[in-house]
Amino acid sequence: MREIIRIGMDTSKHIFVLHGVDAAEQPVLRKKLSRKQVLEFFAKLPPTVIGMEACGAAHYWGRELGKLGHEVKLIAPQLVKPYVLRNKNDGRDADGVCEAMGRPRMRFVPVKSAEQQAALMLAGVRDGLIGRRTQLSNAIRGYAAEFGLIAPKGLDKIEPLLARITQDESVPAMARELFAMQGRDYAQLQGELKAVEARLLAWHQANATSRRLAQIPSVGPIIATSLVMKTPDPHAFRSGRLFAAWLGLTPKDHSTAGKTRLGKITRAGDETLRRLLVALLRRKPPKLAAVALANKVARIAWKLMATGESYDAARMNAVT
Repeated sequence: MREIIRIGMDTSKHIFVLHGVDAAEQPVLRKKLSRKQVLEFFAKLPPTVIGMEACGAAHYWGRELGKLGHEVKLIAPQLVKPYVLRNKNDGRDADGVCEAMGRPRMRFVPVKSAEQQAALMLAGVRDGLIGRRTQLSNAIRGYAAEFGLIAPKGLDKIEPLLARITQDESVPAMARELFAMQGRDYAQLQGELKAVEARLLAWHQANATSRRLAQIPSVGPIIATSLVMKTPDPHAFRSGRLFAAWLGLTPKDHSTAGKTRLGKITRAGDETLRRLLVALLRRKPPKLAAVALANKVARIAWKLMATGESYDAARMNAVT
């Protein structure tokens, strides 16, 4: 077999398909492996470059293959799609990954460590708990309204509403029992959320970069920790403008023939980071102003992460 210079791998839960090429860009490896065969196969292979789509479990495989001496490159799925030929199948997906990773201007996703994955899991669990709490509080309000009981807006009004329902004899006994069950679920969610947020705050306080980002006006521990957890190496971006574009905070460009045509905000980056930053001004009607501020905050955040500097309010006021 001629020397393999890179391998594209299509991953799934049980089946892994490989496509390797030599220095002449000719296919020299087409192989299908089961999950338990993957590490055994690559352990016998000389160190090479392996590409995968940055999807579920990709970071795990990136770490494991890296331990065997291979260089792993993860690619965003949308960047692989143009290189997949017609009549999509696993083999052609692997071929597309192999072709995409050979492009000189291709952008790659850094492989996350197990500690980074755990931190991201902490943030993800918090988002999930908030979603479940919102769903449950809306359900409680909706059911209560069917019995003529309403409460002002705000999460702090849910427990008083449940207390009123318990004492209201006009509400059928079965309904009161069900409301009590929902009340117990709500209290449990609140307790779990407080515990997760305490761990998130502890993570923030232990991370120097996160503490420096929290010095930026309107940026608190949640946004700061999310920026640190989700942002790859800040030196991968040449400027704050490119970082803001990576977040999806820049308009879509449709310019041609010397005419500039800027469209809507691309929303092509990380949805969670963009949501947190744009929400800074969600109370004000002009959405453009909110995005503009989010763009500015993103650029400042990139500068602090890339240089290791601390936020200087006097300097920023002089610039603005």
